[in-house]
Amino acid sequence: MDYSEQPAPPSLSRHVQCLWRLRDDTPAPEVQAIYADGRCELIAHLGAPMRLYGADGDSQLQAPLLFAAQQRGPIRLQPTGPVHCLGVRLTPAGSPLIAGARLAALRDRIPDLRELDPGFAAAFAEAAHACVAGHGADVMWALLAQRAAGQTPDAAIEQALAQLDRHDGDLRIAELARSTGLGLRNLQARFLAAVGMTAKEYARVRRLQALLRSLDEERAAIADAAARHGYSDQAHATHDLSRWTGTTPARLVRALRGDRDGEATLRLAAAFVRGHSGVRAVALGD
Repeated sequence: MDYSEQPAPPSLSRHVQCLWRLRDDTPAPEVQAIYADGRCELIAHLGAPMRLYGADGDSQLQAPLLFAAQQRGPIRLQPTGPVHCLGVRLTPAGSPLIAGARLAALRDRIPDLRELDPGFAAAFAEAAHACVAGHGADVMWALLAQRAAGQTPDAAIEQALAQLDRHDGDLRIAELARSTGLGLRNLQARFLAAVGMTAKEYARVRRLQALLRSLDEERAAIADAAARHGYSDQAHATHDLSRWTGTTPARLVRALRGDRDGEATLRLAAAFVRGHSGVRAVALGD
């Protein structure tokens, strides 16, 4: 599996985090997972589309072009052939860039981008193919800059997001409202509109991501890592890990710390948790 990320240029940094590419010519046939990270994404399947499994076990073949809205649980995917995806990861405050006022209603959904915005979908597909054809990322950045023109992220919500990120989500929402000068209801309404999930949900995602990083990078026991990231006890951390990742903490730790090939159903999750590290980087034009 080859996975790489390219940061967005400074002019787009309030809206876009990075452009990423995932390629696996011989993917494992098992259902794999991606965990919530508080970011919405644009995705182009340039290889075989994956099959998406819902919580009820039903499945459907994904569309070639997707908008992955905010998720509150694991995304379960099964390769149907060689995998080749190009994605744009938005910043949390840049989440409305594509969906606008429809963002909150799309929570936990991954709609076909062509149904959401046909004109932009066609331009995104063209830019994605140009990126992997050796033309670099400039054509994608130009498309996104055109889309972002006139759209300014909510500065107060950016401030709230920065605080939640700085504390790895371990911050009471009432305290967050006071520190940003917003009333609690005002913060909640603006956060949901700007990010696509509530401040409390985002805090839980950030805390989960911090716990995953600690479990991946260190040899600390789950209980010790959980205490450091604000969980009241190991049982609370275990409950959150199971709910948001769909697997047991022991199996997750084994996959993150061991040979990724030994846990085929978690290879995709490990790649996205780690970003660049542990995955051979490839140039976007390769």
